[in-house]
Amino acid sequence: MAEQKRTDIDWEDLRFFAALARHGSLSAAARALKVNHATVARRISALEMTLGVQLFERRPDGYVLTVQGQSISAETTSMATAVSVIRDRLVSPEGPSGRVRLTTIRSVADLLLAPHLGEILDGLPGIELEILTDVRVHSLAHREADIALRLGRPADSDLNGKRVATITHGFYASEAVAARWKNGEAAPLIGFDLDSDLLIAEARWLETHHARHPYSVRSGSAITQAVAAAGGMGIAMLQRFQARQYPSLVEIDFGAVMPDRELWMLAPPGLRDVPRVSAIWERLSALFAGMETL
Repeated sequence: MAEQKRTDIDWEDLRFFAALARHGSLSAAARALKVNHATVARRISALEMTLGVQLFERRPDGYVLTVQGQSISAETTSMATAVSVIRDRLVSPEGPSGRVRLTTIRSVADLLLAPHLGEILDGLPGIELEILTDVRVHSLAHREADIALRLGRPADSDLNGKRVATITHGFYASEAVAARWKNGEAAPLIGFDLDSDLLIAEARWLETHHARHPYSVRSGSAITQAVAAAGGMGIAMLQRFQARQYPSLVEIDFGAVMPDRELWMLAPPGLRDVPRVSAIWERLSALFAGMETL
């Protein structure tokens, strides 16, 4: 590392630093910034040269902040966010443009959003909608996502949000299994794999209330569970809007069912009125206006 320090910090280098600090690898940071990984590496090297310190340890499993990197991480993230917000507020004559990252659960993405993508994006050719559906909760505060559709009333009061729907649950089975159950015969449950109860509220609820009931199929995929139930493999607890996708399923009385859950749409206050985010927010609001109870 050169001893000579330059004082003219390139603000764009700080944006690259913030992305690498958040994502931990060149490839992930490059995808987030829409550049190639060599550009990220070059920007980080330039910033380290400017400051005269090493900001990251290069390890086989990724990049880890050094003590010097940690000391500037919070301020740099705030500065990079501010620069991004300023850039976002500039409206193109062609209308809102840029990528909008929306995070939600897979069932909402597959069954509620996907069939309506045409109307959500109609007249918005400059917007790229990226829908994130992995189990990990993406941070709105760290700009890992711009809009979130989350189950449950938000605990973070710093977010702008509103309840857009109520999601209800029921127990479902094929007509044959439902008939046998009604006649007093036993039937196995279809539920989540044993790792899911740490991450998925429905899985935790089932394990709490029906852990001793025999299971025939376990899967982290609600679609797999619904298909298995429709195929006569047992009884599955499903969100009702999921179950409606399978006309052969019959709702049965299996006792207590998981309480209703609120679906909330959330965005950081600094992004809510950014043109590209606002455009998608308004389209989603219109979409859910007719879906009060799901």
